[in-house]
Amino acid sequence: MDSHEDSIRPGRRGSRLEIEWLGCMAFDDARVLQEETVRQRRAGECGDRLLLLEHPPVVTLGRGSRAENVLLSPSELEARGIDCFEVARGGDVTYHAPGQLVGYLVVDLAARSRPDVGRFLRGIEGALIAALSDLDVSARRIPGRTGVFAGRDTTAGPDRKIASIGIGLRGWVSWHGFALNVGIDLAGFGWIVPCGLADVQMTSIEVERTRNGGVLDPDLESRARSCVAASFRRWLEEGPA
Repeated sequence: MDSHEDSIRPGRRGSRLEIEWLGCMAFDDARVLQEETVRQRRAGECGDRLLLLEHPPVVTLGRGSRAENVLLSPSELEARGIDCFEVARGGDVTYHAPGQLVGYLVVDLAARSRPDVGRFLRGIEGALIAALSDLDVSARRIPGRTGVFAGRDTTAGPDRKIASIGIGLRGWVSWHGFALNVGIDLAGFGWIVPCGLADVQMTSIEVERTRNGGVLDPDLESRARSCVAASFRRWLEEGPA
C-alpha cells in the first residue's frame, strides 16, 4: 500500500482527532462512510477522524495493483466468500479479515504546518511503530518500502511485514489508511502477493509475541486498539504538525 493524490487544493483549519471503534463492518459500507466523512471534513463540518474497524474477508486492489498479484481466480474468491474491490488508494493488492485492525484516517493535511504526503506516510509508520512498542513488539521501517516491518535489522530470512499503509487524498484531506495484523489468520495472505512484494512474509502481533516467548493475550485486540488510538492521538494532536 502507498499513497495516491487526487485534486489537491488548499484546505481548512485542523481540529482535535476524533477516534471511533466501529466493530466489524463490510468493506463497501465502510467505503460509503469514508466518502461521507471526507465530504464533511472538506466542508468543515467535522474534525480529523480515525475510524477503527475490522472487515470480513476481502481483497482490495489499489491504484498500482497488478492482476497477477491476486493468485485466485474470481470464481475461487467467490467460492471462499471473499469479495474483491478496486479502491482509490495508492499501492497494490492487500487482504483484510477479522483479527486485523484497520484504521481509516480522514485528516486535513493543509491544516498542518507542512502539508507533505511523504511526511504523512512516515508519520503513520511512526505512530504504528510506537503502538507496537507499547505492545512489546519490536518494529521498524525499511527504506523504499511503505509499511511497518517486525523485528530488528537482520539478514536472516525474509522481511516480516506487520502493517500495510495506503492512502488517497481529496483536496488535501486523506482517506484510507493502514491495516495492522493483530491476531488475523495469516493463511489468507497466501491468496495474494501482499502489496506486490513477493519476497516479504506477512506476520502479526500475536505471531511476533509468541516468537519472542510471550504468552497469548486474550485481550490483545482491545489492547491493540487502545495503544493505536493513544499513539495516533499523540502524533496528530501533540506531535509536530
